[in-house]
Amino acid sequence: GDITWDQVIEELLSSPQYGERWARHWMDVARYSDGLGGFLDNRGLPNAWQYRDFVVNAFNADVSFDQFVRWQIAGELTPNSPMYARAGTGFFAVGPTYNGDGGDAEATAAARAETLSDRVDTFSRAFLGLTVACARCHDHKFDPVSIRDYYAIAGVFNNTSISDKPLVSDKIVRAYNDHQNKIKNYENQIKQLNDKIKKEKREITEDEKKQRDEWSKQRDRLRKSLPPKYATAHGLRENGNSNMHVAIRGDLRKKGNEVPRRFLEVISGDEVFSNESGLLQLAESVVARDNPLTSRVFVNRIWQWHFGRAIVRTPSNFGVIGEKPTHPLLLDWLAVNFMENGWSIKDLHRLIMKSTTYRMSSEYNAANFDKDGDNRLMWRMNPRRVEVESWRDSLLAATGELDLKLGGAPIKEILNSSRRSVYATISRNGDRISSDPFFRLFDFPAPRSTSAKRTTSTVPQQYLFIMNSPFFQKRAEALVDRLIKEVESNEGRINRAYQLLYNRLPTSGEREIGLAFLEKVDVDAGWKQYAQVLLGSEEFRYIE
Repeated sequence: GDITWDQVIEELLSSPQYGERWARHWMDVARYSDGLGGFLDNRGLPNAWQYRDFVVNAFNADVSFDQFVRWQIAGELTPNSPMYARAGTGFFAVGPTYNGDGGDAEATAAARAETLSDRVDTFSRAFLGLTVACARCHDHKFDPVSIRDYYAIAGVFNNTSISDKPLVSDKIVRAYNDHQNKIKNYENQIKQLNDKIKKEKREITEDEKKQRDEWSKQRDRLRKSLPPKYATAHGLRENGNSNMHVAIRGDLRKKGNEVPRRFLEVISGDEVFSNESGLLQLAESVVARDNPLTSRVFVNRIWQWHFGRAIVRTPSNFGVIGEKPTHPLLLDWLAVNFMENGWSIKDLHRLIMKSTTYRMSSEYNAANFDKDGDNRLMWRMNPRRVEVESWRDSLLAATGELDLKLGGAPIKEILNSSRRSVYATISRNGDRISSDPFFRLFDFPAPRSTSAKRTTSTVPQQYLFIMNSPFFQKRAEALVDRLIKEVESNEGRINRAYQLLYNRLPTSGEREIGLAFLEKVDVDAGWKQYAQVLLGSEEFRYIE
């Protein structure tokens, strides 16, 4: 029988590719990159991908959103957290960490201030939809956020540093370290003996030589049996419990009043954080049921990722100068419903996708268009271009080349790989990896700071890429190979191509044009050109 819409939704939500698709949306918010920033911040983050895999796994397992938030702010400080939650604070650690050049106190203080600003900014915009970092030097010009609020939250991050978190049990870490120490001990003994002989300016004795050979043998045996280094993730480590002082005009060396660590006063009054760094208390404040922001901000993002536009069109700014919601009651209802449903993201998808609103066609209607050309009231589905990652993945899926392996270290040469785009190495400024320009050309956001929504630009270089790039030519060849393998006649191949690419059959006109073109030209070259035109079409890049 026919598959129902509900069954389609369940199939998609239970597919491992669901986590990859939706993790990428969240990675925009988390300004995910593999490091390699610019001045004062140029280190690579070779294990950033552990945070990416953490996000993919959390979406696939439908970890409740409040738990997902706790793990990203407080990681393994969260009670009863599984081992993989240690990768959660990668949310902060994959961002820029500025280092002064060490030479002067001013530069060092400025670097620390910039790092703290990144943490507070990303934290407040991502989870609360507020631009708290605007209050770093003065009270916020528009929103009820004071300079004291900024240093109350920055004070929490000031008690942390970036560290490598083992993603294995302490027992495994201890065993590895013991093994390493034994090797070091033998090396030290050998070195001491050699130094002694050198100092005494003499030959080695038989006994000494025997002893040294024995040590060398033991050392080599241990080296051979050393287990591979355990996996680690970049994360935050607590290393203090002090408060900050207001920095006068943003200069950390000019101290104003001390500010106790706490959440935003407008939400939770003057309840002070006292446990160690305050990270766990900060996480609990964010997901507290009486905090009206967190749930609203997230359901608004999910709405945006489904419809192309959010209910509040400024998804990371719910402040006074952010836009007013187009449907305030709907937003409130979704937010309350989300919390009452145990913060289940998959349930939120079900609710949205089963609605009549989501299932509307994107067809043009003149009367509606005259009244509401911007579609603020949702009388149709917004036609929209797919993001560059989905587009590239869809090209590889259509040609039958896509590799569905989940997770693992990133790939530098993603344009020569058949892995999904989410596994590409991304540099923070978008200028260090061969595929950076490709992603940027198609509106991938710069991961220097948290990104609320993607822009859609149309520039000639995009069409030049589609016409001339080796990447695109290879996809056309692969599509032709697939069509030739699967279907005998030209007509059948054209039908199959339209089904694969556009989920429909060609119109009789489209079929005629295709057949006429293929009759006129050299068969091999003709098919390749024809395939490239179909792959490069706007219909393939847009969802209608």
